[in-house]
Amino acid sequence: MSRRQFIQQSAVGTGLLLNNQSLWATPAAAFPVVRTATSQRKFTSPLVEQTIERMHKTIRDPELAWLFENCFPNTLDTTVQSSTVNGKPDTFVITGDIDAMWLRDSTAQVWPYLPLTKSDPALRQLIAGVIRRQTQCIRWDSYANAFYADETKVGEWKNDQTTMKPGLHERKWELDSLCYPIRLAYHYWKTTADTSPFDADWVQAMQLTLKTCREQQRKTNRGPYHFSRETAWSTDTVPGNGYGNPTRPIGLIHSIFRPSDDATVYPFYVPSNWFAVVSFRQLASMLDQLFPNPNAGLTTFSNDCRALASEVETALKKHAIYTHPIYGKIYALEVDGYGNYLLQDDANVPNLLALPYLGAMPATDPIYRNTRRFVLSSNNPYFFKGKAAEGVGSPHTLINNIWTMSLTMRALTSTDDQEILAQLRQLKKTHAGTGFMHESFDKDNPANFTRKWFAWANTLFGELILKIAAERPHLLRKEL
Repeated sequence: MSRRQFIQQSAVGTGLLLNNQSLWATPAAAFPVVRTATSQRKFTSPLVEQTIERMHKTIRDPELAWLFENCFPNTLDTTVQSSTVNGKPDTFVITGDIDAMWLRDSTAQVWPYLPLTKSDPALRQLIAGVIRRQTQCIRWDSYANAFYADETKVGEWKNDQTTMKPGLHERKWELDSLCYPIRLAYHYWKTTADTSPFDADWVQAMQLTLKTCREQQRKTNRGPYHFSRETAWSTDTVPGNGYGNPTRPIGLIHSIFRPSDDATVYPFYVPSNWFAVVSFRQLASMLDQLFPNPNAGLTTFSNDCRALASEVETALKKHAIYTHPIYGKIYALEVDGYGNYLLQDDANVPNLLALPYLGAMPATDPIYRNTRRFVLSSNNPYFFKGKAAEGVGSPHTLINNIWTMSLTMRALTSTDDQEILAQLRQLKKTHAGTGFMHESFDKDNPANFTRKWFAWANTLFGELILKIAAERPHLLRKEL
């Protein structure tokens, strides 16, 4: 089943029951146990549990503390499947309500646990296993975005008009799918100094990553990738005979789909190209330091990574900036190289709002600040303001649905106490009594939400609370 179908089927009404108890009848001061029972958890980290205990003492607002307790460990509680293959760790991470592993989501889901890996060997092995599994996924098909644990499984999208192999859930080419594994590998290495996941298979996967991105610059031809699907949703398939709308080769990398899994209008998706700039520089740094011996033959590879990053950055600065009549110079969401710009944002990350979070630029960058003002305004067609909240949504969930991820990301990229507090208040009052974050909710009625089990949204919320505790602890000493 696709994410789109899950959206249609996972809305929850006001009769929600948890543990046979109506949450709407629960007194405000009492918070039911909604976290997975200890005996049923997929993985338990003592440091994660200690972090939860510490945050209960740090967070004054009891409901916010309850949300953190439920959300922060959700990936470990419910989505990881760890084992060993040939004596090496192997970790498969489902996204939640879909039994497939996205390269993007799996990185983001374990990301908040990285700081704990220095003192928790089992957790370190678990994340090393994610890197190994991502390596094998990329080697299996560098154009695919989502994979099954069983590489022989034939999924429901087997009839998609693309090169579908067994073991693939979907084969939507999304540039960020190859950037996220680099992000995880680089920061895992920086955090732990463990080099064990970075073997010959990993190098081959990274070489495929560079090769695929070079192909998708489409300088001389359209490349090997094409995609079409028989569907009633226009954004679930690709125009241009499956190759996407036409572009001019300007050095940017095509992303035929967005992180939301919707097709792009103009295939140069700007946030993912910025992400690629960061990622290929990180990869080059890893190659230089992990394989310094010239005999390893990776110097040229490292140089090629840096060259691609520089080429893409130059093209972004030349072609991705639009002069808006109200906000001045801003980044477009998508461009085509012919002078056409798509002016909006999409809540899934990478997006324009998240550029500082991904390390593409500081939050003080003038063009980013202008872009942020645009994104968080009524001039962005996917910024919604209602009775319950205001925030960024996505064509993926149609109009009037705000993504919790956009509220969390707004706070993660903010430098203003009041703006951060406002997002915490919105997150607190829009979980519909479930104790978890959702993909999206109706701007006027949070009880109408999509995806009741979306682990990335949960752990991202946990990441936000820990960031605030480290940088602005006074905010958590407030009753929201």
